[in-house]
Amino acid sequence: MHADHRDLHRHLVRPEAARMTRSAPAPEASAHAVDGHPSTPASMGAGVAAAHDATALPAAAGMTRRALLGAAGAALAAPAFAQADWPTRPIRLIVPFAPGGSSDVLARLIQPGLGAALGQSVIVENRSGAGSMLGTEAVARAPADGYTLLLADLPFAIVPALQARMPYDVERDLVPVVMVGAAPLLIFGHPSLAARNAAEFAALARARPGHYTYGSGGVGAASHMMGELFQIATNTQITHVPYRGGGPAIQDLAAGNLNTVFVTVASAAPQLMSGQIRGLGVMANERMRSHPDIPTFREQGIDLVAEHWWGLLAPRGTPEAVVAKIAAAMPGVLGGAGMAERLEALAVIPKPDGPGPFGERIRQDIARYGQIARSRGITAQ
Repeated sequence: MHADHRDLHRHLVRPEAARMTRSAPAPEASAHAVDGHPSTPASMGAGVAAAHDATALPAAAGMTRRALLGAAGAALAAPAFAQADWPTRPIRLIVPFAPGGSSDVLARLIQPGLGAALGQSVIVENRSGAGSMLGTEAVARAPADGYTLLLADLPFAIVPALQARMPYDVERDLVPVVMVGAAPLLIFGHPSLAARNAAEFAALARARPGHYTYGSGGVGAASHMMGELFQIATNTQITHVPYRGGGPAIQDLAAGNLNTVFVTVASAAPQLMSGQIRGLGVMANERMRSHPDIPTFREQGIDLVAEHWWGLLAPRGTPEAVVAKIAAAMPGVLGGAGMAERLEALAVIPKPDGPGPFGERIRQDIARYGQIARSRGITAQ
């Protein structure tokens, strides 16, 4: 492995449209940041001002000092009561991709249990477009009242590395709520490929740089980044063939027009089960229970671990009590009746990590894939 590949390898491969009618927004339950400073909700400001001016008002004004102070206290307490009562109306769960994809499937899988746990309906709304930015922006611009959530996945951390300008800031405008789960990524090959596993494919690719191909869902897609990680880890050169979505790439692999793709089991399950493609290796520390015949990369001497994750985010400023309530509900949702079997069929591992650990994962992936994009010269097209 060349020196530049070794340095890059050390840093990159080893980190362990249905719309609903909008109801009137609930009272804000916490201060919003404006230019880095907290601002006070109007109702709270009115109460505080009344408290400050109480001694200056004559009793003849029709309200005693005690009444004024009581009104101020009630105004200050109102947001807390609003938090305690949340939710009082349906919650929108926005998926920034078209129906039928893994994010949409997972959103509809957790939808009934999450609604039951919170005591309100959860409405899944698909808002695809602009590489997931359209739906993400809709959540970033929504009122921070807990009634609009985003089901994000790994591309949420990749997009900032590719876009010079974005309509939102992933850290300034959104807050992590809870992770839902993660799935290991795999390399799949066509049966005609003269390699039984990832290590053998790497040997073929080293012998003929640029000859072999891998398809992806587009420039900057997670499947593209996995191919780049594989090349860094194995010191190979494989030709990237981008498609408009992961589905067409997998279909072309099954048809024999590609050599490999890097996706999750959920994305390629029909073709894998029918024998049209085969798994060459899984980027995980251990083999999958659902497909124990596919060896890990590390078993094959390739030091590469990566996974696709999903989680809920909310607009920045959403009350901490609301965030905590959603996060506390997720373990029960994922442990509901029949959920284990359904998640295992998708090779999704339940990981209901709270806001802190989930936020740290996002930050690490933004740094990891940002470095890949810069080192490999990848930008949005």
